[in-house]
Amino acid sequence: MKIAIYGREFNNSVLPYVQEVFNVLESSQTPILVYKKYLDFIKDKIKLPINIEVFSGHGELLNKTDVLISLGGDGTLLDTLSLVRDSGIPVIGINFGRLGFLASINKDEIKTAIQALQNKEYSLDKRSLLNLESKQGLFGDENFALNDVTIHRRDNSAMMIIHAYMNNEFVNSYWADGLIIATPTGSTAYSLSCGGPIIYPSSQNFVITPIAPHNLNVRPVIIPDDVSLTFEIEARSSKFLVSCDSRTETVDRSVKVTLHKAAFHVNLIRLNNESYLTTLRNKLLWGIDTRNY
Repeated sequence: MKIAIYGREFNNSVLPYVQEVFNVLESSQTPILVYKKYLDFIKDKIKLPINIEVFSGHGELLNKTDVLISLGGDGTLLDTLSLVRDSGIPVIGINFGRLGFLASINKDEIKTAIQALQNKEYSLDKRSLLNLESKQGLFGDENFALNDVTIHRRDNSAMMIIHAYMNNEFVNSYWADGLIIATPTGSTAYSLSCGGPIIYPSSQNFVITPIAPHNLNVRPVIIPDDVSLTFEIEARSSKFLVSCDSRTETVDRSVKVTLHKAAFHVNLIRLNNESYLTTLRNKLLWGIDTRNY
């Protein structure tokens, strides 16, 4: 098995765990492929195996690795989408951040998790994505999102009106600070913090969640994932923001945005001792008396 490593810059408290990842891989003589910017950041901070290969982008990763390991939090794992895209390369995250719904491996379980990978003691959790289309070609060839697409106002600009259509049928005019269109994967992210529901990953749904709506009777709406959604903006400000996961572009209010389910999915690795419900219970402290915290 050949394993690719991706990560972001981090503070020194994470160094022992990064070192452990490379130590475990080296001890098992696993071929390693490391993202160039990450390698440049860590090469003077930890001891690295001798025979490391380097990759810089999507094209250099194709047909060269069996698994990609993301070192960091959920945001770091979301970054890997621009690298794996529609290749089907399985992704697993070791969580150096805080909550970690996507990067589900605890930093104290590094050796066990890597050994499980090498022994192929895992299953693939297929996650759907959103695809964004516009005449302006927003986000280029990275116009997809695993968590959510968000339409929101800039800085201190006034509240916006977002006209929403589903399969060309009018849904609602949202008077709000913005709108989140989330996948089941993203239902536990920004959408959840704005009052959206938790959606089981295989539910084949999306959710439209308003951000601070002016009309308090406007609530999140769950819709099937085989529809097309179109959004038009009305606002005092001439510009607004559109985000695909962590990527954001400033857009003129005349721009029309269309969303639908992407033609490919992402393979998240789930170790055999994990389940989605276990992750929910652990991360959200379900069934625990929080008065003890």
